Amino acid sequence: MNGFSDRDTVFLAEMGLGPLWRLRAAPAVALAGAGDDDGDVLVEASPAAAAAEPLTAPPRALSRPQASPPPASPAPAAPQAQPPQAQAPAAPRPPAPPSYLPSGPRPLQPVAQSVSALAPDDSAWDDAALPSAATPEEIAVMDWDQLGIAITACRRCSACRDGRAPVPGTGSRQARWLVAAGASTAADEKARVPLAGDPGKLLDNMLAAVGMTRQQDVYVTNLIKCRPLSPNGAERAPTADEAAACRPYLERELALTEAATVLTLGQIAANTLLGRPLPEPLAGVRGQTHALNTARGALALVAMAHPGELLRRGADKAQAWADLCRARAATVGAPGGRGA
Repeated sequence: MNGFSDRDTVFLAEMGLGPLWRLRAAPAVALAGAGDDDGDVLVEASPAAAAAEPLTAPPRALSRPQASPPPASPAPAAPQAQPPQAQAPAAPRPPAPPSYLPSGPRPLQPVAQSVSALAPDDSAWDDAALPSAATPEEIAVMDWDQLGIAITACRRCSACRDGRAPVPGTGSRQARWLVAAGASTAADEKARVPLAGDPGKLLDNMLAAVGMTRQQDVYVTNLIKCRPLSPNGAERAPTADEAAACRPYLERELALTEAATVLTLGQIAANTLLGRPLPEPLAGVRGQTHALNTARGALALVAMAHPGELLRRGADKAQAWADLCRARAATVGAPGGRGA
């Protein structure tokens, strides 16, 4: 039919396709075996009717015969078989990418696989992979990067296990002095640096008065990296266990900086490093230079009031100035240390 075999017709029907033109007024030509139960017959369209119906008309394979068909017209000649068209040359394949370029996901590759291939190592995002409970022996051999990770992920005492954010030290990593305060404060926790806010500004002014800065000469840190809180959320004094748990971090900071002089701020840091009970008043260790025994030898330790206390008691600033001068003039140093 119209140059199509029965197999072609069936194939087009399965594909949802049909003739694009049909003769409206041509007589129905019954094909043997092509009728249906209602008497419908298949109608063959002639080439002359191509203009009788637009190409966009919906295909209709079945049509009922006209009540009064017009005179029969001669059957159209079978269309000449068209010679097969020359096969278009195959498009050239794109050149293979250079071997040094990463191969992307294939078209049928699942998206999840291509995304996971770009994902970083799980350990970079897994807090459990960090050294959350480093021992003092492990801390004693850490470099700066390892020490920073250990402090950030620390769970050595109850203060950090309560979910507080540890505050690492800051300043010169090749320091002449290591300045150690007690516990982190709310201002430290917010700024992510020790001795933040007004106490930090006063400390910077005092260091400048003796020709030093945090950036070039001094490393500043808190003995207790987290902010201890009471059950009702108020700040509290740290316990002896919390101070002992954090002490290995300060000792490692002291070793890495190679500082020869330690300046403590307040009674917590001074009493901890000198092996005294934490509640002991600062007056018992002020006014003298102490020898702090370390793996590098004896280092000079000078105890001074915390800048926060100096802001509340201005009369003690004269004593603080004397302590600064004492630390600067300290002669107790360790071999290889950076003395004042």
